[in-house]
Amino acid sequence: MRKLFYLILFLTFSSCNAQQKPMNVKHHPYTNHLIYESSPYLLQHAHNPVNWYPWGKEAFEKARKENKLVLVSVGYAACHWCHVMEKESFENVEVAKLMNDNFVCIKVDREQRPDVDHQYMDAVQLLTGRGGWPLNCFTLPDGRPVWGGTYFPQKQWISALTQLSRLWKTEPQKMIQQAEQISQGIRQNNLLRLSTADQPFKKEGIEKALTLWQKHFDMKWGGNTGAPKFPMPSTYRFLLNEYYHNQDKSLLHFVELSLDKMAQGGIYDHLGGGFARYSTDSHWKVPHFEKMLYDNAQLLQLYSEAYRLTHKPLYKQVVYQTVNFLKRELLSPEGGFYASLDADSDGGEGNFYIWTKKETDSLLGEDAPLFNAYYSITASGNWENGKNVLFVQKGLKEVAETFHLLPQEAEGKLTASRQKLFDVRSHRPRPNTDTKVLTSWNALTISGLLSAYGAFGDPLFLDIAEKTGNFIRAHRMEANGKLWRDRRNKKEWVPAFLDDYAFTTQAFFDLYHYTFDERWLLSAQQVVHYAQLHFYDKATDMFLYAAGEEGPAIQPKTEITDNVIPSSNSAMALVLAQAGVYFENDDDSKIARNMIEKVYPALLKNLPYYSNWALLLNSYLYPSQEVVFAGKNALKLNREFERNYTTALVAGSLGKSETPLLKDRFIPGKTLIYVCENKTCKLPVKTVKEALLLLRK
Repeated sequence: MRKLFYLILFLTFSSCNAQQKPMNVKHHPYTNHLIYESSPYLLQHAHNPVNWYPWGKEAFEKARKENKLVLVSVGYAACHWCHVMEKESFENVEVAKLMNDNFVCIKVDREQRPDVDHQYMDAVQLLTGRGGWPLNCFTLPDGRPVWGGTYFPQKQWISALTQLSRLWKTEPQKMIQQAEQISQGIRQNNLLRLSTADQPFKKEGIEKALTLWQKHFDMKWGGNTGAPKFPMPSTYRFLLNEYYHNQDKSLLHFVELSLDKMAQGGIYDHLGGGFARYSTDSHWKVPHFEKMLYDNAQLLQLYSEAYRLTHKPLYKQVVYQTVNFLKRELLSPEGGFYASLDADSDGGEGNFYIWTKKETDSLLGEDAPLFNAYYSITASGNWENGKNVLFVQKGLKEVAETFHLLPQEAEGKLTASRQKLFDVRSHRPRPNTDTKVLTSWNALTISGLLSAYGAFGDPLFLDIAEKTGNFIRAHRMEANGKLWRDRRNKKEWVPAFLDDYAFTTQAFFDLYHYTFDERWLLSAQQVVHYAQLHFYDKATDMFLYAAGEEGPAIQPKTEITDNVIPSSNSAMALVLAQAGVYFENDDDSKIARNMIEKVYPALLKNLPYYSNWALLLNSYLYPSQEVVFAGKNALKLNREFERNYTTALVAGSLGKSETPLLKDRFIPGKTLIYVCENKTCKLPVKTVKEALLLLRK
């Protein structure tokens, strides 16, 4: 058994299966079962000589019938090493034959089927202590994992395939025993360690947790110490929330430092706007160049909230440039947003974004020295092979003085230079666009756009958000509140998961918040009610990630800890707390409270990975406030109000309303603002200034 376990650790994974017959497709000697899918990532593999199947019953039935191991190979369109492994192994006819003869091979788009990714990532992390993509996991014909890994060079991949196929033919019982051990380990790891103690919420607890976290603050470059560095929007949003309540200026300083350094770093696209997924170093300089919708959606919200507190011009610039990027590069004609831009283009990673000094000198002429100095461009290159990533290390004033210019003169020249390079770049071979339209990521984008609308009042932001909201209602939502995550092909849909429900409910609440159109409230109520009926687990007071499975399952997953994207349970707890107030539903409020109580001890031990939960916790540690606008000028006053940072829940109506917060608030001929705390409202006021004073008391 030990021998098999170490053999499995030695191996390391990737793709699989079948018929190598040439198809009647122009210019393609091979076509497999992925040709009928809609995912761009799966379609990239549709003409591999590997006989790939999509995730589903057909592949596992074939594996059982032929008594073959299954390869579940998981990746995504913007994944650089996924492309590398495809070129080295999956496009190689001899390697494909080895895979097809001995395995049934399944390709999975992790963004389309995160439930499948969760299952097999747990297995690989248990086996190897690490994870990543491409994720390659070998399973028994019933789907139970026996061995796996991430990226494999071709030689190592062939060795893994050969040894696994031989083991299955000669010692199948040992592999079955191994699969059972792995499955037991996964079940053990997935057991929820939730608190059952009645531990009261205390501000002192958060203060101690913050002190522990602050030891890992990078006070030179922002973010946490070490590399790589990921933007973690929910962590900074919590710190802004905490600063608002306790006025600890060190927290605001750290958030500003982090946001400044990200916006100045190579992780930010200084020519076209938008952020890459992460920085490979500790100072935000060299990105992993893929640009993801979910990152930019959340960073849009973060920079908009930070602007409300600081009014920094840099944050406004980042917001407007990021919206322009989203609109220009990712917005579909139907109103939904595409998933991502690839890291690779023109045969290499980041080629679309990088420059040589020779190029900038030639294109910018007399303005090149200023541009090169400001963006750290050198003849030897600030990255590799003489290439440069645009990266700001010195302030504009300091660089301007070097060239005997006023800061505004230098900025004018830099703006013109950026436009020149942007125009040239637009003619380069472009990174591929992953045209999946994922419901949860679109919902995050709606919330980001609306936060930007609140901060800056630009009607374009509201218009795009409303169109995307209408897209979800028209193309991803059923009348009973059921959602779909994505379209799988012309006939089939991908089921929605808990994050789709939680983020969509929040997006609909936000649309109501900024429009006072009660149809959005009704839609939010339908979606959150459907999620409660189909995902809620009464035994744990938490929600399962998936309501049902297509194909084999190890154990239902419950997502608790926050990461780059907040966990689906923390997001659901937040929307349930809001639903409890909007609809005067005590059951929703009780579930939200129970959920935060269950994670409270873990939150105090590891606050950065419970930061979205901590936003909810603060609504219990500090007074819960609502601001209600009633009257014909309600929207106008709300726009003025939203330019300020607050944590209040907002409701409003231009006329009579039966919504609980608004009932009997409307007085003809007047527009009044009610500031309420814990369901008790103070006397109404007429101006935003008065309302803000009442909130701060």
